[in-house]
Amino acid sequence: MFGLTEKEEKLFRSLDTPGKIQDFLNKIPFNFDYHRDTCASPRKVLIKNKCHCIEGAIFAALCLKLQGYKPLVLHMAANKNDLDHVIAVFKKDGFWGAISKTKYGVLRYREPVYRDVRELVMSYFHEYTDKKGENTLRKFSIPVDLSIFDNKNWATNEDDLWYIDSYLDKVKHFDILTRKQIKNLRKPNKVEIKINNMVEWKPGKRVV
Repeated sequence: MFGLTEKEEKLFRSLDTPGKIQDFLNKIPFNFDYHRDTCASPRKVLIKNKCHCIEGAIFAALCLKLQGYKPLVLHMAANKNDLDHVIAVFKKDGFWGAISKTKYGVLRYREPVYRDVRELVMSYFHEYTDKKGENTLRKFSIPVDLSIFDNKNWATNEDDLWYIDSYLDKVKHFDILTRKQIKNLRKPNKVEIKINNMVEWKPGKRVV
């Protein structure tokens, strides 16, 4: 199915809950390949045994699709001082949750307890900070169903999936804050800065 080998499909199907998918992603080393930025397919993630946020989100979306969920990913846009983030989102019993690959100790899994997508995204707001600890999350996209790319073999393609990244940039986004709210954001203290900058993965080694 989806061009997967029998072994690959067995592995993906074994990740039969969002929690199991997240636990599996957590064990995969973070992709720090800054010499050649990548947007690898789920198959390539398994081969290379590393991934960053959009690669992890696409990987999770495939697992979700094999379990009967829609393979949805969502783009969160930061201001110019920070990086954007991509998560896989799912709806269970009428509530939204998320699967997230990150090198940080925050911006992680969300239980399906949120009433709508905006409420889910806002659960990341106070954790979404730059190195100075300032809140940087500004917009979020509509969830994108990766099934629209099934004809491009996104599950197993050997080439980078930059067309997914480009599509996420172009779809409808919603502003999170007004200009007045941005202006009035509180400055963080040292403890908050330290917590939000804590990492699980560093280049070449894992830090728990």
